[in-house]
Amino acid sequence: MQGRNMTRWRDPKTDPRQEKKSNLITPQGRARLQGIHDHLSRVKRPQLSEKVGEAAALGDRSENADYTYNKKELNRVIARIRYLRKRLDELQVVDRLPADTGKIYFSASVTLEDDNGEELQVRLVGHDETNTDKHWISIDAPLAQALLGKSLDDDIVVAAPGGKTHYIVTDIAYVDPDS
Repeated sequence: MQGRNMTRWRDPKTDPRQEKKSNLITPQGRARLQGIHDHLSRVKRPQLSEKVGEAAALGDRSENADYTYNKKELNRVIARIRYLRKRLDELQVVDRLPADTGKIYFSASVTLEDDNGEELQVRLVGHDETNTDKHWISIDAPLAQALLGKSLDDDIVVAAPGGKTHYIVTDIAYVDPDS
C-alpha cells in the first residue's frame, strides 16, 4: 500500500534515528536553544500568522502562492517550536567543572596528536551543540566515547572509516561554566 505517510521499513537495531542521545548540554548551549525558541515563538510565528491572514483575505486559497508558502513555513516553525520546547524540558545542564579536571569528561577541550604528529583539538559537548567548524563533537560520538575518562599522555584508538587511528592526549582544558 502506497501513501504519503508511508516510509520504507528500517531495522530499529541499525537505524541511526533510533540511537539514544544523551541529554547533556552546557549552559551556553541551553541559552542558545532557549534564544532560538523565544525568537521563533515571539517574532517569527506572529509574523507568519499575519502573512497567512493577509494572504487568506485575498480570496481563492488554492491558487494563492503566498498563502501556500506562508502556511507551510508557519507549520514548519510551529513544529520547530514544539520540538525545542520538548527538547529544552529533557535537557540536563552541566554547570560545574568535574572534580578531577585532569581527566576527560563532558565539556572538556582536548588536544590530540596522531601518529604523523598532527594535532587535533576537539571539545566534547551535547548532541544539540555539535559544530564541525569549531571542532565541537557530540559526547555520543565514537571519538568522544574513546576519550571519556582518559588522562594526559594516554593512548586512544578510534575505529575510523579508513581504519583504526591512534591518538595521544597532549592537553586537557575546561571552560569555566560561570564565564
